[in-house]
Amino acid sequence: MEEAKEREKLTLVTRKSCFGLPTSCPNCLPVYLYLKFSKTPFDLAFNLINPDSDQIPYVESGTYVAYNNEKGGVIRSLIEDGFVDLDSQVRGIPEWISAKAMVDSWLADAIMYELWVGSDGSSACKIYYSDLPWPLGKILYLKQVHVAKQILGVTKDNAERREEEIYRNANDAFSALSTRLGEQAYFFDNRPTSLDAVFLGHALFTLYALPENSMLRSKLLEHDNLVRYTEKHKLELVDSSASSSSGTQSQSDPSSVPRRPSQWSSKPKSKPKREKTEEEKKFRRRAKYFLVTQLIAVLVFLSLLGGSGDAEVELDEDDYE
Repeated sequence: MEEAKEREKLTLVTRKSCFGLPTSCPNCLPVYLYLKFSKTPFDLAFNLINPDSDQIPYVESGTYVAYNNEKGGVIRSLIEDGFVDLDSQVRGIPEWISAKAMVDSWLADAIMYELWVGSDGSSACKIYYSDLPWPLGKILYLKQVHVAKQILGVTKDNAERREEEIYRNANDAFSALSTRLGEQAYFFDNRPTSLDAVFLGHALFTLYALPENSMLRSKLLEHDNLVRYTEKHKLELVDSSASSSSGTQSQSDPSSVPRRPSQWSSKPKSKPKREKTEEEKKFRRRAKYFLVTQLIAVLVFLSLLGGSGDAEVELDEDDYE
């Protein structure tokens, strides 16, 4: 433990905050909550220039980096690399293993479905693409819809059946978790584990980031104890943190450059233009580079998709509405 204390403070890099959540990304929220449950000090940073990167979230500490797309995710990396392990007392319990599997698969699939396939896409666009020019954001959104359908195995022929199956599995998961939780503060051993962090992240995202007419949201609201559990921990881990600390934004986030009041004031136009600082020039170059690389990636994606025989299955008219 002495070694852990000597390590540099962690920095958690996530997608931006909205919907009243510290980060609105469903992959980032569980990591944020895991660190909060473990009472591990960390800084929160936002990355706005890589909206479709599967490396986000990631954790940095000195030269150490744990990416979302490596070693089973950030939480598993933090456990295996000796930073913080909330699961040591429950890892061998069969009921905990099955409950964690339900949350990682059935609930994760349901959130992916609602975010990219079963809704109008407004939440996804706000979370991932609202800082990009509209045409580029729209194309990247359609690209991710295509990817989500592939992951979930949704096609035109089985779309209705897969939707029923996804919501049935989610409802079964909510029912089982509701029974398991009862009126306890945590799911197992009267202490938080990664199961609590992952479920709470999914539940907060479902209640606050998905539209009011969300099917998944309505199914969660049927279980009063799960809603009370979510609101209780939101008050303790999210709302209290928001009132005491504003977090730290990453230098890769263009919005971290303070806006000067003169940008929005109605001062005389005859005033000489302020020369851009090196930092502002650096962010402008990064933004231009990002837009160019994303445009090239999109053009390659569309050219490949246009040559496939089943393109109409993946990007049908519904995706543009």
